Amino acid sequence: MSAETQSYSVMHHDWHSPSYVDEWIARDLQRDEERRARLRRMLAVATFPAEAAISVLDVGGGYGVVTEEVLRGFAQARVTLQDYSQPMLDEALQRLAEYKEQVVYIQCDLRDPGWNDRVGGPFDLAVSAIAVHNLGDVRAMAECYRGIAQVLKPGAPFLDYDLFERFGGIALHTRLLEEAGFARVDLIWQQSPVAILAAHRPV
Repeated sequence: MSAETQSYSVMHHDWHSPSYVDEWIARDLQRDEERRARLRRMLAVATFPAEAAISVLDVGGGYGVVTEEVLRGFAQARVTLQDYSQPMLDEALQRLAEYKEQVVYIQCDLRDPGWNDRVGGPFDLAVSAIAVHNLGDVRAMAECYRGIAQVLKPGAPFLDYDLFERFGGIALHTRLLEEAGFARVDLIWQQSPVAILAAHRPV
């Protein structure tokens, strides 16, 4: 079986269970400080002025940590936060209450071919953190990358912090992103098995 078609073992998550999501968030918050430092490093690649009114797509945004960092860095940004889990989106709605005029919440499955039609766009920036790997299948991840590319403006970046080394490796995901329509893919940071990739749409 080739890397492109291989499925990988991923932890089972019951993202539709409010009690499971509550427990998952409680554990996740234990690494909040470390994760936020990495997110800020990732967002530093987005070279927009701090006051720019950019449109941002947060792919698999969960309970809103990445969106929160986006809004702290770009106070005038408007974010579309997409996630598969309604309980996660409910948590994000509470966490981001002070930004209620700047955030739109979209519940949809990245495995559905039309998910990118649901989120709208075009966007100035797309971000994701520890999310796309949950698809568990490299072909599904490749399709997701294509969907992201389709909703970005020319020249717009996609910044992705994920477990690439557990799902085929950096080189494979770089190639998948290029095949999805990104003109350049840069490795920003790596501490195996996680890394940050910055993929840029053609101008």
